[in-house]
Amino acid sequence: MPYQSPISPGRSWYEDTAGPRPEYAALDGDRTCDVVIIGGGFTGLSAAAHLAATGTNVVLLESYRFGDGASGRNGGQLGTGQRAWAEDLEAEYGLSRARALFDMAEEAKAHLLDFATVNRIDIDYVPGQLSVAHKPRYVDDYKAHAEIMASRFSYPHISFMDATETAERLGSTAYFGGTRDTGTGHIHPMKLVIGTARVAAQAGAHLFEQTSSTGIVSDGGKVKVSTPKGTVTAKKCLIAVNAYGGTLEPVSAAHIMPIGSFIGATVPLGTDTKVLPGGESVDDSRFVVRYFRKSRDGRLLFGGREVYGVNDPKDIHIHIRRQIAELYPALKDVEITHGWGGYVGITVPRKPFVREVMPNVISAGGYSGHGVMLSNYFGKLYAETVTGNRDRLKLIEDLKIPPFPGGRRFRTPLLFLALNWFALRDRI
Repeated sequence: MPYQSPISPGRSWYEDTAGPRPEYAALDGDRTCDVVIIGGGFTGLSAAAHLAATGTNVVLLESYRFGDGASGRNGGQLGTGQRAWAEDLEAEYGLSRARALFDMAEEAKAHLLDFATVNRIDIDYVPGQLSVAHKPRYVDDYKAHAEIMASRFSYPHISFMDATETAERLGSTAYFGGTRDTGTGHIHPMKLVIGTARVAAQAGAHLFEQTSSTGIVSDGGKVKVSTPKGTVTAKKCLIAVNAYGGTLEPVSAAHIMPIGSFIGATVPLGTDTKVLPGGESVDDSRFVVRYFRKSRDGRLLFGGREVYGVNDPKDIHIHIRRQIAELYPALKDVEITHGWGGYVGITVPRKPFVREVMPNVISAGGYSGHGVMLSNYFGKLYAETVTGNRDRLKLIEDLKIPPFPGGRRFRTPLLFLALNWFALRDRI
């Protein structure tokens, strides 16, 4: 029987097309190391690979299997810049700091693609991304954005699309305009997870799956992470669990909220389809964003139903097919072969959360839907801090990320009400 993630609903198309997925043993016994990493997604595996390459003795603990969380089940889109548009960051922080944050994100993009190339990880990279407006009043913002990116942020790869061009590139008349970005693209995320784990293991990192971290104590210059069958004692610790932290560490839990996001994969649409003839990925202007793209074998991978809370929805196929039909009426009866979901970590301002949550323990997460590119890079930046250079990670640590209101008891229902209000606004 095919393996099914115990923490995420549905078996993903990624799992069925990633090729061999090696298993790693569970921890059995005590360990001592330089750095212990909790979480085997993009952030943790990247950090392990870069640390091990420097000769650092690193142990990584994953509660389930690598890629069972958001890293192996996401939309696969890289995007450009941070989650917020560069001009919005400029309004908040000024041009100099906004450019620094944008340049960091561009370096993150280059790093991911270079890492995959150097280490011969076939991530199914396809260039191009369309960002589209679902309301006419947003179109002028997209046009201004393309001009600002070229003039103030030295990024010439974004061009404005009017309604006619948008319809031609989408194969749908459901949107009113937008932008095309030729400087980014989309990937097969599970292949990147598997490849990064391989690189880390070959560099000497000690990787353990099926090993839950049950507690963290930092005292006397040592960090101890307990597990069901052993304790790992280290000089430093990276918490890289993002939306899957639960009650492991309270500061991260107060700042990072899990939201459910769900994706469906159709049968291959065929070579004569008018859907996305250029192969770009798409994100739209809804607060509850719809994101979609075609796979290498011509399937439509469509994500668009988010749930703000702890309960997974049923009948993913039905909901996803309904949203596909709103954009592509000819696909109202299309067969969906896979429907799956998982949790994305968000923060209140939709900016990443990086903070030293106790002595020698740094937590990183809250990528807010922009994690494919940023999380891998933040793993690299964490490795830099261990080897003595914290300057670049500090740019993210200094971002002001407030906790979610309501405390542990009320924050989920409050967020549910707030975000469903924004979802309602998307429709009016």
